[in-house]
Amino acid sequence: MPKAQGTLSLSAGGFGFVAIETAPDEDKQPDLFIPPRFVGQAMDGDKVEVELLPQDRYRQPGHGPAARIIKILEHGRTMVVGELLAGHKVRPLNKKVRDDIQVSGSLCGAKRGDWVKVELLHSSGVAMEGMRRGVIRGQVGRAGTIVGDLDAVCSEFSLPEPYSEEDNQEADNIEITPIQRRDLTKMFCVTIDPVDAKDYDDAVSIAPGDDENEVKLGVHIADVAAWIRPGSKWDSEALYRSFTSYLPGRTLPMLPKLLTAKISLQPGKVCPAHTVIITVHKISGRILKAERFHSEIYLNARLTFAQVQAYIDNGEKGDWDDDFCKSMDDLIALYKTMRQYRKKTEKFLDMAIPEVRVICNEETNEITGMVRKEQREADQLVEEFMLAANSEVAKEMVSRSIPGIYRVHPEPEPEKLEEFGEFCIASFDMYPGDLSSRANCNKFLESIPEGPNKPIILSAFLRSLQRAYYLEKSELHFGLGKGRYSHFTSPIRRYPDLAVHQQLWNADTNSRLKSKKTMEQISAECSEKVQNNDEAWYAANDRMKLRYLEQRLEGNPEEMHEAVVARITSAGMMADIPGLGIYGFVPIERLNGRFRYDKTTEKLYAVRGHQEYHPGDVIFLRLCGVDFIRGSAIFQPF
Repeated sequence: MPKAQGTLSLSAGGFGFVAIETAPDEDKQPDLFIPPRFVGQAMDGDKVEVELLPQDRYRQPGHGPAARIIKILEHGRTMVVGELLAGHKVRPLNKKVRDDIQVSGSLCGAKRGDWVKVELLHSSGVAMEGMRRGVIRGQVGRAGTIVGDLDAVCSEFSLPEPYSEEDNQEADNIEITPIQRRDLTKMFCVTIDPVDAKDYDDAVSIAPGDDENEVKLGVHIADVAAWIRPGSKWDSEALYRSFTSYLPGRTLPMLPKLLTAKISLQPGKVCPAHTVIITVHKISGRILKAERFHSEIYLNARLTFAQVQAYIDNGEKGDWDDDFCKSMDDLIALYKTMRQYRKKTEKFLDMAIPEVRVICNEETNEITGMVRKEQREADQLVEEFMLAANSEVAKEMVSRSIPGIYRVHPEPEPEKLEEFGEFCIASFDMYPGDLSSRANCNKFLESIPEGPNKPIILSAFLRSLQRAYYLEKSELHFGLGKGRYSHFTSPIRRYPDLAVHQQLWNADTNSRLKSKKTMEQISAECSEKVQNNDEAWYAANDRMKLRYLEQRLEGNPEEMHEAVVARITSAGMMADIPGLGIYGFVPIERLNGRFRYDKTTEKLYAVRGHQEYHPGDVIFLRLCGVDFIRGSAIFQPF
């Protein structure tokens, strides 16, 4: 394969990968690794032509065959958002957009330090080096402020404008569409959500089964289709957004705020719901049957994950009475049994990567702290029940030939697993073995020792898997080990769930269904938008983390952070800092003494003495500066 064509995906580190285009009857080619020096003027999303490089010189562990870009065939983007610097240069916000942009013409009233929107002036198709050029098309906001940074993220990722107050008032006037409902108001029923939840679209209940060996799990979802009819104004607005965007410090809801509040399941009142009653064998945890219908429920309480976890850990029950505690005990016991059965039969990938989030007050635009989010039993309880409902709905849609939307996750590509294995050997002297099955993957995941290296290995393994997406037909979800899986349980914040609710509503009322072709179009659009939403969240979270670190530096400049060397270049080291959830940069001049870089071994060696650094090393760092222009935190060893 001397030359080939494909689409470039750039990383924040400057290197990229090109997914090679193949004909339907050809075997899929492995992605090609593009070293930073061979990216040239190509940008993330560009369609490019590449040629292979000598593998003995350029191939790196964990990265696959190396190539260089020789021609840009089609540009993937025309606009970027960046900070205006001195000399009429703009530094892009998106780290996937490499290099500064030289702007010409009017500054449109922008000043140095402003976020601006730039139209790129693309050169010819040759992937040449040189300054990227553009024209400012408008001012976005002031860099260095939380509001300005969030405005810039929203603009860069084309997130929709928030609903106006007029939209809210208009949507609040929507009346519910009647349908026959089953009365479940006497059943014990609770919601369990994060303490800062913005919507409440799921509740759970538990009741005795038809015999002593059975139990009935109820999963009750806000009946959003009763308010949002297909083709209506708010259906179109919801599809346009596709998902609620939860940026730190800013929430952009899929549905207007007042309508969201009206549809959400509220404690202490009767609420319309779309219910799935799942009969489970009490001893084995096996699902015996399921029934779906529209209902009315009464919520006994609105609980938080923290409350439920405190009860599981320490028996803290607050004002719960004995009956309430008995029902909670039954829910907890049921989730454990169901999860154990699913682990044995479906062999789902049992991995949870901690996530560090910035807490930013949406009213005051102040950063109040940082939290490390880890999946605990309270989270697993809700997850287990939602997975069961999503699976049973998918089975029904397939069996009744109702055109639907499914969440699929393809099997990992062998080349990606091989690259992951090379990375583990080179960086951690750990051989993962054969990862071609979920069972083997889980054996490897269980074998990873606790410590600072574990999050890096888990993150690298996650990146070696393919991305899940939406599809109009039911296919494998590799991570969950399910052959039929849909999204049904979050219709207030995810359009695919709402579309499924609408299809089921129309099936229940003998109304016209959306075609498979329409569901295919919705699936493709939602797959693109959920990825864009994710990237916007990471960009905003990273930016807010820098603001938080700036505050920490002023308050405690000698604070120590445990880190793991992730990558080494001639300029220094990138270190993963699990406690902060970031990669920090350690410039080579900040190391204690003089060091030289060995490209062959990817190590830094002390010019005098025997000290050396290589990927996988555990080091202790202190923050010495925050570079907002480059979007990075600068550290040095203690």
